This record gives sequence, structure tokens and C-alpha cells, in this order.
Amino acid sequence: MTGWLVIAGLGPGDNALVTPEVTVALAAATDVVGYVPYVARIAPREGLTQHASDNRQELSRARQALDMAAAGRRVVVVSSGDPGVFAMASAVFEALEQVPELQALDIRVLPGITAMLAAAARAGAPLGHDFCAINLSDNLKPWPLVESRLRLAAQADFAMALYNPRSASRPHQFARALEILRQACSGSRLITFAHGVTAPDERIETVTLANARPEMANMRTVVLVGNSTTRRVGRFVYTSRRSE
Repeated sequence: MTGWLVIAGLGPGDNALVTPEVTVALAAATDVVGYVPYVARIAPREGLTQHASDNRQELSRARQALDMAAAGRRVVVVSSGDPGVFAMASAVFEALEQVPELQALDIRVLPGITAMLAAAARAGAPLGHDFCAINLSDNLKPWPLVESRLRLAAQADFAMALYNPRSASRPHQFARALEILRQACSGSRLITFAHGVTAPDERIETVTLANARPEMANMRTVVLVGNSTTRRVGRFVYTSRRSE
């Protein structure tokens, strides 16, 4: 097999945050595969074919990428942020598990800057101690499991990064998530809404949990929930590395 497959993270949105390693892979690629808006971030050029598909076609585009690499193509599967965080790396390996004959392919995963880390940097250091990341979408897991993980993370006093908090198809779920957090945490707990991080319409807003409202989040928002040691210093928010 002469082809190869790279699963790459494009970072949170600003091209300046795409790693040099990913840039080199894209320059060598014959094919780029991914969700429509992520493929659109790659400049067209001679010799490069772009394969864009819907967000819910992860396994089919993963298999397409594997087949093209097996046929000798140099393929980059793109995700926003890091490909291993709620993104395409898992989908590719899930597809690979179903075709053992392709497991000898040259496959590499190239990391990227995640939305939660970019958002945390803008806010200060709200993820400065133990933290977890929870995807609030119930497309691939049942909502009761989301509720259970939220509740347990709050009880364990983790800082949290919440992805996909609120969409047009499930506007009520983030309200329920805030309700669960208020039941488990003090109303003075700090919560940061990071909207469009690194985009021209970027907006970072930190409020107390008591003052958080569901409409403050949408699908372009990463929500950072502090733990019991998270506090403000000037215009920044940070979580102490010392547990109380």
C-alpha cells in the first residue's frame, strides 16, 4: 500500500492556530475529507480533491477515506479542534475495525488545539486543575447518560468543558443541564460562555451559575464550568491548582 491517511485537527478556527505539522500534511495531500465547513477551510489547489459531507455521515466518510488511502491516495481527514476530541479519529478507527485487511495502512493522527483549550486561554486558566469534557449532544448517546455524567462530575468537583450545549433541535436540554449544575453546585460557581472563539464575532462572558441563562449558549459556544476553587483575578478567571 503506497497511500496514507492522516487524521488532522484544524484548531478552533483561526488559521494561525493550525499546526505546522498539519499544514505540511495538507500540502502533500491528494484528497481532503470532512464535514462541509471544515473542508471549506482548505484552499483549493491543483491536484487536490475535496470531499465534503454532512455532519452525520462520519462513518461513511471514514470508510471513503480508508478506501482512497488503500488505493494509493494521500488522504487527510479534517476535523475542527483536535481530531481525537469528539471528532473524526474515533470514527476512522471504528471504520477500520470493520475492515481488518486495511489495518496495515499508513495512518497518523495529528493533534490540534481544541475549542476548550482556546476558550480557556481567552478566559485565563479555568481548566487549571482537574477537569473533564462532556458533549451535551444526545445524538450518539442517551440523554439520561449525559445527565448522569454532569451530576457526577459536579459532585466530584471537576471543572468542566461542555461541548454542543444547545441546538435548535434540542433547546431545552441546556436548561436542564444548568438545573443539574445548580442542584450540585453553589450558585456562586463561575461559568464562562465562549462563543466563536478566534472568529471575528468572538465573545467571552463569565457569570455566576445563578445568573447563567440557556440562551447564552448555542452550538458555536463552549461552556466552561469552574470548580469550587475557581475565582476571578482582574478580568481573568482561573482555577487554583491547590485543592481545598
